[in-house]
Amino acid sequence: MAKENRTQMYPHEWRASTSLAGVYALRMLGMFLVLPVLALYAATLPGAESNKALVGMAMGMYGLTQAVLQLPLGIASDKFGRKKVIYLGLIVFAAGSFMAAAADTLEMLVLARAVQGAGAVSAAVTALLADLTRDEVRTRAMAMIGLSIGLTFSASLALAPVLAAWIGVRGLFVLTGVLTVASIAVVAWFTPNPSESKLHEDAQAQPSRLGEVMKDGRLLALDFGIFALHAAQMALFTALPFALVELGLFKEQHWKIYLPATLIGLIAMVPLIIVGETRNKLKAVFVCGIACIAAAQAGLLFGLHSVWAVAVFLTVYFIGFNVLEASLPSMVSKIAPSDLKGTAMGVYNTMQSVGLFAGGAAGGVLFQHYGFNGVFAFCSGLVLLWLAVAVCSPAPKPVKNLTFSVPETWRGRAEQLHSALTALEGVEAVSFSADKKTVFIKALQKGFDPNAAEQIISGAN
Repeated sequence: MAKENRTQMYPHEWRASTSLAGVYALRMLGMFLVLPVLALYAATLPGAESNKALVGMAMGMYGLTQAVLQLPLGIASDKFGRKKVIYLGLIVFAAGSFMAAAADTLEMLVLARAVQGAGAVSAAVTALLADLTRDEVRTRAMAMIGLSIGLTFSASLALAPVLAAWIGVRGLFVLTGVLTVASIAVVAWFTPNPSESKLHEDAQAQPSRLGEVMKDGRLLALDFGIFALHAAQMALFTALPFALVELGLFKEQHWKIYLPATLIGLIAMVPLIIVGETRNKLKAVFVCGIACIAAAQAGLLFGLHSVWAVAVFLTVYFIGFNVLEASLPSMVSKIAPSDLKGTAMGVYNTMQSVGLFAGGAAGGVLFQHYGFNGVFAFCSGLVLLWLAVAVCSPAPKPVKNLTFSVPETWRGRAEQLHSALTALEGVEAVSFSADKKTVFIKALQKGFDPNAAEQIISGAN
């Protein structure tokens, strides 16, 4: 029965996972849905013709406030309650969405985007999900959130131009606000209430241990990678929609470029990630993904004369982008100590948000002063620098992270349990949560028998 419980989610865990994945996806929908159309819309507002830099700020400003408030709101949820902080964040995000819909100047749009970003609930949502799931199924629950984000991103790029043609960009912001209000109802009435809220080292950031993460050069290289990936993405979408219009493709038709590119990117990503994870080729696949991004950005630098060329390079871009979005968190998980995984992911997510802001700001300035060539040269240079860092970084070991609840029979004997588990073949590291009720095992994918660890943990006498 114990083994069955470890492999199956309880009904309340399914409710928690699906509802919070939906909340996460709805919030990301509000960010992604306007991505391919926002620059064109912002350029129509008063003053935009002479201030493309402010257009870039409208694109990326939410990343700045999100980066600043993401971890503090997660910490606040420890003190004031998970759902209360989530409600507050979603209300702020909805308010920012309605403000963006009503904005009639570029400055007001920038302010509204800053308010949107201030509703940074991701850390609180992750903490609530950790409260509502057992250690043994938490990784699967987190993967459901990751999958929802990936699907939302791909769907948004294809749907945004079509929806914008029907209801306008203002309508997209209103839709986002309405869906956000609906997600508050989902959290209130569908997501279970946790019986206990506590720190989960594998899912939450520990501010007192940030220094340990910041000293790890391998994790810093991955943090730079997520920064570069999203900075280049935001800069790309600051300029690309204008390039498509100049090529004669009306903004309502941009989905014809985005839809096949994102679909092919998703389909190609799956076998590449499988090969990387199962055959210990993750670094090779990872470097290949960066090379695809770099080649696509360089291709766009010289290929803006043809819609077909843009379509091909954008397809290559999304193959690389999807591979990297899937492999980067996996590499962070493999490298970070198990009891610091939440802290490492907190820094990682913050750098992602900083990249969104930096890319929007840089893309706007470069587009204003140097046009398309300036933007795509910046993107190419940034990704090539990342490629050099990735090539020089050591490959992560092919490890997996396992989490077990420590039964009462082992309480007070953490050192003895630690010795018994570290003696198992393939175990790389063993650590405990602060309350000693959870044990984290980092072990090689091959040569380690999880059943042996389970027998030790459950068979104490």
